[in-house]
Amino acid sequence: MGGPASSRWRVLAALGNALSRLAVPAFIGISLAQAAIYDVPGGHRAILFDRFSGVKEENCQEPIVEGTHFLIPWLQRPILMETRIKPRNISTTTGSKDLQTVSLTLRVMFRPDTRHLATIYRSLGTTYDERVLPSIGNEVLKATVAQFDAAELITQREVVSARIRTDLLKRAGEFNIILEDVSLTHMTFGKDFTQAVEQKQIAQQEAERAKFIVERSEQERQAAVVRAEGEAEAATIISRALGKAGDGLVQFRRIEASKDIAGTLAQGRNVTYLPGGGNVLLQVPSQQ
Repeated sequence: MGGPASSRWRVLAALGNALSRLAVPAFIGISLAQAAIYDVPGGHRAILFDRFSGVKEENCQEPIVEGTHFLIPWLQRPILMETRIKPRNISTTTGSKDLQTVSLTLRVMFRPDTRHLATIYRSLGTTYDERVLPSIGNEVLKATVAQFDAAELITQREVVSARIRTDLLKRAGEFNIILEDVSLTHMTFGKDFTQAVEQKQIAQQEAERAKFIVERSEQERQAAVVRAEGEAEAATIISRALGKAGDGLVQFRRIEASKDIAGTLAQGRNVTYLPGGGNVLLQVPSQQ
């Protein structure tokens, strides 16, 4: 009854019992090892939350960087905070200094201050941008626009944008938010003001056109005066010349005109000279 087969079965049974006793501790050990490891992906930082002491104070100045790290299972858990630069649009409708309705859209590029991630998490949580940026953005936009007239908002847009940027940087810094860029992307006015601006532009264009017509008429008048003065002076000179030389000057001018006419006719292809005082066909002198 106690042959080799039964011995083999007893060995296998003992080995199975040993493996079953080790399986549970091995599974628990692997689970603990996995629970004690966590990863911080690129563009993020982590802070540790302890069940007894809350957010670890040592993370306030140096948050956990990217990579794989260890923690105490159950007692600690990582809180990931994105540190990439993110865009956000802030829109508002407010009134200018001269009580004109203005609609503005502000685009900000922001990120959290990595030195104060624990403070941001304690006071605002991971959705800090949703809690802070719309409120301070509307506050700064309305306060700044109220200092300018509607016309100044158009002509001094760079000044308005720079003032908004300065004030918003200061306000965001109070919440440990860093603004990388602030730009005023959209600005529209009420219908009445837009129509008034268009009418003003049309009136200015018409005034410029009328001014041009007046200046052109003045120039034409001056040219006519100069031309008339020149003709009068030429007539005076000719009269003086005739008074001195008699009809000789007139004859000389007539000869010059005849030479010009003859030169012009000589260049024409379809011009034929007819001798005067005779029959053209028979070449017989005409009778007087």
